[in-house]
Amino acid sequence: MTETLFALVSSYGLWVVAASAFLSCLALPIPTSAVMLGAGAFAASGDFVLWHVLAIAWGAAVLGDQTGFQIGRWGGPLLLERLSRSSSRARLIARARATVRQHGSIGVFLSTWLLAPLGPWVNLIAGAARLPRGRFTFWDALGEAIWVVIYVGLGYAFAARLDALTKIVAEWSGLVFALGLGLGTAAVLVQRIRRRYPTQ
Repeated sequence: MTETLFALVSSYGLWVVAASAFLSCLALPIPTSAVMLGAGAFAASGDFVLWHVLAIAWGAAVLGDQTGFQIGRWGGPLLLERLSRSSSRARLIARARATVRQHGSIGVFLSTWLLAPLGPWVNLIAGAARLPRGRFTFWDALGEAIWVVIYVGLGYAFAARLDALTKIVAEWSGLVFALGLGLGTAAVLVQRIRRRYPTQ
């Protein structure tokens, strides 16, 4: 699968990078992190220009998030109810809803890079919850910049070990997601305890 993705990036260039970044923001199961790593490696070998890769990946990701946000504004709760009929989606949507409700704009920011599997659902829920577009755009653009720089930068820095890096990142992404959820839950618990038992 990874070799096929790298072949597509090699053949079709930045179009694949843009399409991958955009579509993954709409919850399509595309291994975009591998595409970003590959694009970074191609930039290191001189096939792409690094700033072109960064700009296109970032722009496509932000556009994808804006599309999800707008769909949430149009479809709202009815759309989320239909999407929640799948149990795996229902769990992600419930976590995304909690992220937006508890953290608002910061939740949008974290969902673009630290809690990336929640990202598409956070976009929909933020739109449905009528989060102000300006706030959404600012935090989303900032988070996507971090995500793009991390993955493209890793591919650029470790181009010679791309296959090994892709496997490590795939495992690491799941670990980071789990740790992020754990830390977020812990922070919410601490806040609730402080509200219930305020210090004198």
